[in-house]
Amino acid sequence: MKKQELQPTEFNEFYARYISKVPDKTSLKKGFENDKEAVITFFLSIPKDTLEYRYQPQKWSIKEVLQHIIDTERIFMYRLLRIARKDMTPLEGFDQNTYINPSGAHNKTIDSLLEEFTTTRLYSINLLNSISYENLCNIGIANNSPISARACAFILLGHSIWHMDIIKERYLK
Repeated sequence: MKKQELQPTEFNEFYARYISKVPDKTSLKKGFENDKEAVITFFLSIPKDTLEYRYQPQKWSIKEVLQHIIDTERIFMYRLLRIARKDMTPLEGFDQNTYINPSGAHNKTIDSLLEEFTTTRLYSINLLNSISYENLCNIGIANNSPISARACAFILLGHSIWHMDIIKERYLK
């Protein structure tokens, strides 16, 4: 399954900014493996003395951005599982900002955050490997919009790229 197979009717247009970051020929399962390595390499390359930097007082720190990537993956993979299993119960959205303070990202080391990311990503890869092509195409409702199981996964690939790009542009000048 490649990103180019994804149809605009499979996700809310808000998510196009993430999906557009993923090259069309990206294979879903291989993309998750490659992205895992890219995220780990990227965050390990950041000087430790900048991990709590905020480019504006109300913005997240670099550690908090990584925690956000992890939390978002957990939520979207839960959505993917429910939709792939044909659970038609509409799924609520989530307020990403309310997740940051209770996450305690600043009390975690970069190594512990990357271990958390790796564990989460390995779960995601395992889940993707257990779901058929047909069921990845299932469409459900999340945050009041139609979304396919596979769109949930491709959004995550673009989401991590999106945030790494923002860190490069706004945090690592």
